[in-house]
Amino acid sequence: MTRRRSIILSAAVVVALGVVVLLAQWLRSLPDVQDFLTTYPGQSELPEGSPVGLPAWLGWQHFLSAFLLLLIVRTGWQVRTQKRPPMLWSARGSSKKISLTLWLHLALDILWIANGLVFIVLIFVSGHWVRIVPTSWDVVPNSLSVAIQYASLNWPSENGWVNYNALQQLTYFVTVFLAAPLAILTGLRMSPVWPRSPGLARVYPIEVARKLHFPVMLYFVLFTVAHVTLVLATGALRNLNHMYAGRDDTSWVGFVLFAVSLVVMAGAVVLARPLFIRPVASLVGEVSRGR
Repeated sequence: MTRRRSIILSAAVVVALGVVVLLAQWLRSLPDVQDFLTTYPGQSELPEGSPVGLPAWLGWQHFLSAFLLLLIVRTGWQVRTQKRPPMLWSARGSSKKISLTLWLHLALDILWIANGLVFIVLIFVSGHWVRIVPTSWDVVPNSLSVAIQYASLNWPSENGWVNYNALQQLTYFVTVFLAAPLAILTGLRMSPVWPRSPGLARVYPIEVARKLHFPVMLYFVLFTVAHVTLVLATGALRNLNHMYAGRDDTSWVGFVLFAVSLVVMAGAVVLARPLFIRPVASLVGEVSRGR
């Protein structure tokens, strides 16, 4: 993309966002919409006895998920764009080789899936599942209410320590229970471990997986950008304490931990190159130079 096109596209995005804000503010001036926002303020009630607060294990799960997702997206993009891999990996005794980048991508996938399974078990055992799984149909109109409030820049009052707003709840539900499984199923279909069965190939063609896997990756990127933006824009210190320090206050503890996590992620990106990956990959296979 040329510089001129980038400027035009950026300007178009800014104009479109401005139109959305003006439209939402106009909608909020209408009596019927005001009544709707009063009836549905943007938050569904949780079942009685729902847990309050965010435990320490959830903070660790959140960090590990973000850490692994960053590297998965990076290596996935490299696999997609890499024409001549500098290094190849193969299982011992096997003649089939894959790029070292693809090996790292698959290894990260396994860790991400394992982390996700632990998360699923813990939220159901602890009862925290009610925070991200809708239990009432009023989550739909409440989500629409939150969308209007966000778009108008007059954001809803909320307390994520107790309950997420309806749009957050729906988004987290889609991310955990729809997008993540879809990423796994499409990635598995394209991986070398998929069984070579003509029957399975007809039922689930690899072309379908390829067409779905990339858009799912884009969804995770957009979700992350929106998520981080709202965390920082809707009370950064308190939100970061919720997510990183397991406390409901406005101290700087969560911010410091967040900053440390960014340093760790940046370091992992720097180290995710053949020079440092090769010794690890050699423990479970054979690494050779690419052609």
